[in-house]
Amino acid sequence: MESAKITPVLLGADLNSYSVARAFSEYCGAVSYAFGKYPLGTTNHSDIVKFTVEKGLSDDAVTVSLLLSFAKEHAGDELYLFGCTDEYAEMIIRNRDVLSGYYFCPCVCLETAEKLETKEFFYSMCEQYKIPYPKTYIVRPNDSISDLSESTIGFNYPIIIKPSHSSSYWKHPFDGMKKVYSAKDKREASAILSKIFGAGYTESVLLQDMIPGSDSQMYVLTCYSGIDGKVKRACLGHVLLEEHTPKGLGNHTAVITENRPEITDVLINFLNEIGYIGFSNFDIKLDSRDGEFKVFEINLRQGRSNYYVTTAGQNIAETVICDRHGKLSITPEICEDEVFWYTVPKPIIYKYVGKETAQKLKSLVKEGKSRSTLWYGRDLKNPKRLFYVAVHNVRYYSKYRKNGDL
Repeated sequence: MESAKITPVLLGADLNSYSVARAFSEYCGAVSYAFGKYPLGTTNHSDIVKFTVEKGLSDDAVTVSLLLSFAKEHAGDELYLFGCTDEYAEMIIRNRDVLSGYYFCPCVCLETAEKLETKEFFYSMCEQYKIPYPKTYIVRPNDSISDLSESTIGFNYPIIIKPSHSSSYWKHPFDGMKKVYSAKDKREASAILSKIFGAGYTESVLLQDMIPGSDSQMYVLTCYSGIDGKVKRACLGHVLLEEHTPKGLGNHTAVITENRPEITDVLINFLNEIGYIGFSNFDIKLDSRDGEFKVFEINLRQGRSNYYVTTAGQNIAETVICDRHGKLSITPEICEDEVFWYTVPKPIIYKYVGKETAQKLKSLVKEGKSRSTLWYGRDLKNPKRLFYVAVHNVRYYSKYRKNGDL
């Protein structure tokens, strides 16, 4: 009997979306269909992604109607659905019961998601499950921000400031908006909070102890929990470099995989205990002051840099297809292979990380243990696509130079 055609459907147009599409292309040759509110070069002129602009994707009713119509048009196909931003992932979770009748879209239940997606509540769960996280002071819209002294917040300046609910935050734009802020004193902290709340954001904002260290102290853990609520695969990446633009701050641009059971085992246990389902992505930093890994947040989806996981041998597409057909191992598969993933020119990375690490990365390149998401030979036949990828690559030099990193 001939197997059904595999058809991935992606909500989003960025690097996350393209990374998932490439994983399906590599694993089974499938062409993905992507929908987004506006086009991005990342998925433009591609032979592995068919992208369509849909302006109404912020509306659940519009998105669900679109997805159900697509499913009916592709009746008989084996459909897989991915949310590639927080907003889209949350939409899938809210409408899981309807969408799962047509798509394989493993995700956590709404009740658990609402706790995890808000950092304030996630940290309360960290307390419960003994997961280390940065010292945090919570400010709500109606709280006074006139006295944010060190004695009030409980730790020293400079500090980090970030919204508790990311997808809600981005719906209230303002001049100078950033993903994460730093404040050198209480006056600067008050000014930042005034801008955030003044724009209409109604959730809490977190003031956090600034953990010392560069990008190279950051880690990212991607896990996949099967439909039985148990972790099946986990891959830890050591972040070597991040984007330093205001809205891209924290986006990984270079990762080398590592095996650090002291943090991986803790988070696998956490996911198993709460019965999590689907992809999860943790942002983590190693605190040199006490040697502990501190968890910043969990994303209820595969991360923007998810192709590092595919590079390491845990193909994102293979994972969900095998789970759908009951072919994943009962015991979790922990990535132990060392590979190098990047999305900016290698010379930038080599200059930033220092000679010793640069030499290790160059060795991995020579051994064929490195990949860059957009440089996919099968998808560079279109001259327009090749031109975009080349220009996009070169522009990183000016970006890092502008931010004083080169």
